[in-house]
Amino acid sequence: MALSVHLRSYVCDFIFLGGLYMSEGLDLCSSAKMQPIRDLIAKVAATNTTLLLRGESGVGKEVVARAIHKASPRAHRQFLKVNCAALPGELLESELFGHEKGAFTGAYRQKPGKFEAADQGTLLLDEIGEMPLRLQAKLLHVLQDGEFSRVGGEKIIGTDVRLIASTNRDLETAMRAHQFREDLYYRLNVIEIRIPPLRERREEIPVLVDHFLTQFNSQYGRKIEIPSETMRVFVEYHWPGNIRELENAVKRVVVLGTHRTVHQEIAATLGRGPRPAVTTAAVTATINPEQMISLKDIARQAARDAERVAIKEVLDRVHWNRAKAARLLQISYKALLYKIVQCGLVTPEEKQGIVPEPMSRNEVVAS
Repeated sequence: MALSVHLRSYVCDFIFLGGLYMSEGLDLCSSAKMQPIRDLIAKVAATNTTLLLRGESGVGKEVVARAIHKASPRAHRQFLKVNCAALPGELLESELFGHEKGAFTGAYRQKPGKFEAADQGTLLLDEIGEMPLRLQAKLLHVLQDGEFSRVGGEKIIGTDVRLIASTNRDLETAMRAHQFREDLYYRLNVIEIRIPPLRERREEIPVLVDHFLTQFNSQYGRKIEIPSETMRVFVEYHWPGNIRELENAVKRVVVLGTHRTVHQEIAATLGRGPRPAVTTAAVTATINPEQMISLKDIARQAARDAERVAIKEVLDRVHWNRAKAARLLQISYKALLYKIVQCGLVTPEEKQGIVPEPMSRNEVVAS
């Protein structure tokens, strides 16, 4: 595959979870469930041990990785992040290891990779479970020997990088399916840190809400407050998207200038809000008890409803990255687009009346 010079400039080490990467990041995660993680960070930060961070999407794996870097002797050096799911294999290899001039179409000059840029610092490989097998072998070589060569080059380059990997995948299942190398798994999994989901750390929610509310009020010049009833709903909600979903909910409250919309949506999910509309078939059956009812039709409708719920949950979990959602659902990209229309699903931006941005080129390539 020819590598595009435009995609080559894609930046992988982007920032998320609002201001949680400031000094107070891990301090906001003060629940009893997080205390063992804080203790473990204190023990391993000063070492060069490779770490594997595990947990659902949005739980704060990068927050933990940055806290480890900040507490380590490498704190004065670079902390870089590469999302292994964001780029196709050829681009990911160039992003990690760099390339020589002329190595591929569009390689007009030599480019150092993240392993060179993060020398004597820390490199976070996010979504490591999405790395292609061919690259897994090259990464294993770097971890074992501390050296690599750029794409299209022969020169051996030494590297001194503290590697942290993170994933929300079941790597053990991936190994059994021959999608992840067993030798790389054991090389990465020297110390494993499992970060619990937000629903197991509910006491953190009010603190996080206050933090995000202050941040977005300042950003948008607002003075929005969240009443106690809405805070109770926030604490009771299960937050499948974890801290990232909570951040987006607070941001919506501030942008919309009211808590009511978000409150009603979450309350409805909890079963305390408006009941879903009864279907026409159900109403007809209630009015006319003698009407024949097709069990096949009921089963088909139930299957459609279940499919709609499953697709929406996956799309929300991956923040409407359709290419990634299609992979998780094990259907084609075009089939997913058809089902989104068929199920009447809309993005959060469309729900708010905001015209959605076109799909990123990376999303199209990844499909």
